Amino acid sequence: MRTSAPGSKSRLARGFTLLELMVVVAMIGVASAVVSFALPDPSSTRLEREAARLIALLESARTQARAGAMTVLWVPQAKGPDADFQFLGLPPALMPPLQWLTPEVQAEVVDGRSIVLGPEPVIGAQKVVLRLGERQLVVGTQGLGPFQVLTSEPTLDEVPLLEGMGRATTP
Repeated sequence: MRTSAPGSKSRLARGFTLLELMVVVAMIGVASAVVSFALPDPSSTRLEREAARLIALLESARTQARAGAMTVLWVPQAKGPDADFQFLGLPPALMPPLQWLTPEVQAEVVDGRSIVLGPEPVIGAQKVVLRLGERQLVVGTQGLGPFQVLTSEPTLDEVPLLEGMGRATTP
């Protein structure tokens, strides 16, 4: 027999409570925050890849200059249709790629206009500042060792001005 009195009917549980839904949403928020902090900055990754590639190109040209007793210069240039930088002194058969993988990369030699890569086994200390947006890396050598990414940031006096841009500020 059916009665319509309150509380006489057993209720079937359907769906989720508001508290359960709020807990799930909070867990999703925390998980997405953890993932976003774990992802690397893409411009940082691109700049590091360009620095590693430049180091390989400079070391290769340095080795070829020493082996062939040639004076080789690496010269960054303004953005052109064919090349972003040049290797002067290398024969055409040994010419490496002359463009950045990321077109927005800018390079400037510290205290000069070019990097001397040979023929002497010991070259002077030289640095190149690579910039991509707000990020910058310094690639250099002390003259005896190979080129590498330098850990110390250059001071504002060491970093030359790029045409049309102000000085880069270090954080």
